[in-house]
Amino acid sequence: MNIKRIAAAISCSLMTVVAHAAVLPATQTDSQWFKDSAANVVAKAQVDTKKTAKNVILFVGDGMSISTLTAARILQGQDKADNQGGEENFLSFEQFPHTALVKTYNTNQQTPDSAGTMTAMATGVKTKAGIISISDTSLRGNCLSSKGNELVSLVDLANAKGLSTGIVTTARLTHATPAATYAKSPERDWEGDFNLPAEAVANGCTDIASQLVMRDEANSLTVALGGGRSYFLPTTVKDGENKAGKRKDGKDLTKAWVDNFSKSAYVWDKKGFDAIDAANTDHLLGLFNPSHMEYEADRADDVGGEPSLTEMTAKSLDILKKNDKGYLLIVESGRIDHGHHAGNASRALTDAVELSNAVKAAMDATSSDDTLIMVTADHSHVFTIAGYPKRGNPILGLVHNVDGTLATANDNKPYTTLAYTNGPGAVVGVRDDLTSVDTQDKDFMQQALIPMESETHAGEDISLHARGPGSNLVQGVIEQNVIFHIINQAQQLGGTKY
Repeated sequence: MNIKRIAAAISCSLMTVVAHAAVLPATQTDSQWFKDSAANVVAKAQVDTKKTAKNVILFVGDGMSISTLTAARILQGQDKADNQGGEENFLSFEQFPHTALVKTYNTNQQTPDSAGTMTAMATGVKTKAGIISISDTSLRGNCLSSKGNELVSLVDLANAKGLSTGIVTTARLTHATPAATYAKSPERDWEGDFNLPAEAVANGCTDIASQLVMRDEANSLTVALGGGRSYFLPTTVKDGENKAGKRKDGKDLTKAWVDNFSKSAYVWDKKGFDAIDAANTDHLLGLFNPSHMEYEADRADDVGGEPSLTEMTAKSLDILKKNDKGYLLIVESGRIDHGHHAGNASRALTDAVELSNAVKAAMDATSSDDTLIMVTADHSHVFTIAGYPKRGNPILGLVHNVDGTLATANDNKPYTTLAYTNGPGAVVGVRDDLTSVDTQDKDFMQQALIPMESETHAGEDISLHARGPGSNLVQGVIEQNVIFHIINQAQQLGGTKY
């Protein structure tokens, strides 16, 4: 993008406006809001999008609804020293030149789950909830019905083309969203061999952890970083945090990773992660927690120490970029979803802000000339932003009116800007009085309307943001499986002809 050309265009645009001051008064054209928005439009007009991408990075904020983006951007803005209220802030990817809305339903559910939604993005085919990269002609939880219905994923195609591939997540690596990129399973819960029912074993289905590791080197992952260590270790082995594995087949898949692949390494803590030399490592497996990794808000308290999503993204890129043919990296911020399920907006939003930081690191490490970066979610949550809080009101706080007074509901009790339609924060009967409660504490659970053990997903559209080659195809309202085709076409993976 030519900066001088943009500056000249902005100047010309504003001069034209001033020349028509009879229509637009100086109080309008001199407004910083007016000038900034004019500059935004001019900058977008200068974007020159190429068609072919050498590299693709797909970021998925699990459960990152549009209301989550809004609240996270305000939270990040309010944490900045120069904040004007927070509302004017942008998350790193919200200024990408191309945006679309994405429909998320599964073939059998109006409100989806992550297995079906990520399968759509990874294979170009919508399927049922709970099914991992298997077509919806199969029955969930039935191994025999899945045979012959396995789908080819973006990872399979990229590997076949000779690209390097990587998966990064803060959830278990075997969890639904990351699993859909490399595994085929009619049941998302078959994460370890101990989860497999007799029917699955009899008909030759294997667990998801095994599918990650036991691959031919030509179709192997270059990088796999996340949680879920216990699913890779046998019950007879204790990890670095003195936690026993869960595998009943006696296999140590962390050892198999090192044995199966050349110049490979396995790490389980921050110290080992930091010591990895990307130049001399061609295959890296990192398992930083027996189950999911910590929320970003709690990461510093982890016993073994965990890298951040930003650090895992940066390290992955250092390894992947060694391949002159290019790479495909899929990064999931998995615990946004878990924070929402717990009715805990603080942790969900802090993880969303960290995703923005990881995207910024990827932007800084790549060029928009050859790298397509896409940021999206798999589904939304019943998470709301309500009331009429004054500008700059703490996004996690109680609602205050424009005049500074505390807003109250019909029961004469205050309420928070953020809430959930359902979830564990619901109180049957008399609503709690939040007057003396620190609603900005990271453990605070937002109030909800309908009592449920776990807050649920929602069915509305989520957003897709893109920059780089092929990003011009991100426009309008699209089906979720279109994301596969945008990547396939931009990186010319050969999944179909265009």
